[in-house]
Amino acid sequence: MSTASSAFLATIPSPDRGVWDVGPLSLRAYALCIILGIVVAIWLGERRWQARGGSKGTVIDVAVWAAPMGLIGGRIYHVITDHQLYFGEGRDPVRALYIWEGGLGIWGAIALGAVGAWIACRRKGVPLPALADAVAPGIVIAQAIGRLGNYFNQELYGGPTDLPWGLEIYRRVSQDNPGMEDPLNGVALNDVPVEIVHPTFLYELLWNLGVALLIIWLDRRLRLGHGRVFALYVAGYTAGRFWIELMRTDPANEILGLRVNVWMSALVFVGAVVYFVLARVKGPREAPETLRSNDDEGDDEGDNERDDEGEAESDKAGGRKDTEASADAAAMPTANGAAATGEAATDDTATQDTATHDASADSATSETTASDSAASDSAAAEETAADVGQERSDKPSGGA
Repeated sequence: MSTASSAFLATIPSPDRGVWDVGPLSLRAYALCIILGIVVAIWLGERRWQARGGSKGTVIDVAVWAAPMGLIGGRIYHVITDHQLYFGEGRDPVRALYIWEGGLGIWGAIALGAVGAWIACRRKGVPLPALADAVAPGIVIAQAIGRLGNYFNQELYGGPTDLPWGLEIYRRVSQDNPGMEDPLNGVALNDVPVEIVHPTFLYELLWNLGVALLIIWLDRRLRLGHGRVFALYVAGYTAGRFWIELMRTDPANEILGLRVNVWMSALVFVGAVVYFVLARVKGPREAPETLRSNDDEGDDEGDNERDDEGEAESDKAGGRKDTEASADAAAMPTANGAAATGEAATDDTATQDTATHDASADSATSETTASDSAASDSAAAEETAADVGQERSDKPSGGA
């Protein structure tokens, strides 16, 4: 360890480079931090959106519009406010397109990114303020991650300091020509710092993480809606950016002796606070059913149509069953009538048989009575004849 470094045991060392060449490709830490920040913002925003009742995949669909337009807006703002870096004698205007070398203005990113989000929300049929509330913590966390890119680029730091967390700044030179300085694309040949400065990237990183935690906590506690979470994010971020911007020493355009971004931070802070207060009249957080996208409604209609078709098929099947049941019911009286007729015929036959049997019995009884009567008459006649003969034998005869 060098003598200069040993004097600052508690200082923060800077990376020796911000670019790594892998074959024909150049991996830039700044670009990787921006990409990682976007991924984290989408992931967290999607989770929060679904937790509030929104449709799955909405944040991803909106990010397809908002992220590219946000990057373009951020670059445009940077080029406009720092135009002297790209235009003028000895400058190369084409370098204004080299976004991977750093240089994004948050105000332009938010402004044009909001336009992209508005277009996407209109297409999806979801309210922009509600979606902004869902993605606000993710955006400020993405900004914190993006500040790590400034750390690797060794840029946007503050003035000299002897604080134990001071940032070491190294001299970087071109790998092809060690005699030429190249702060962005070069490499540090040793760990001897040329100065120790305030790590404003770290101040803003920690501040942004604190803002993210604060608005998440307030959102859960107060159930904020209608863009009020996003307004809190903007107010919290600009409050920190105001004092951090005053510490920076990198070249910047000024208005009335103050850096442009100091004025912008103050103006945007006031606007965010005013919106947060006025939006109270809109009432509590949006109802979950208002966050459903047009795609979900189309799916629901398709499901309803399929359900209706299924019910129609069921009704048809039920109708066929009812028809068959009616036919069976109509056939049943005929069968029952035939059975009843058969039973009636059987009953009539049995009645006739019974009557015949009774008639036969009466006839037999009559014959028996007649026979008995004839026998009695015959016996009586015989008795009468015997009595007459006896009387004749008892009388005297008449001659001598």
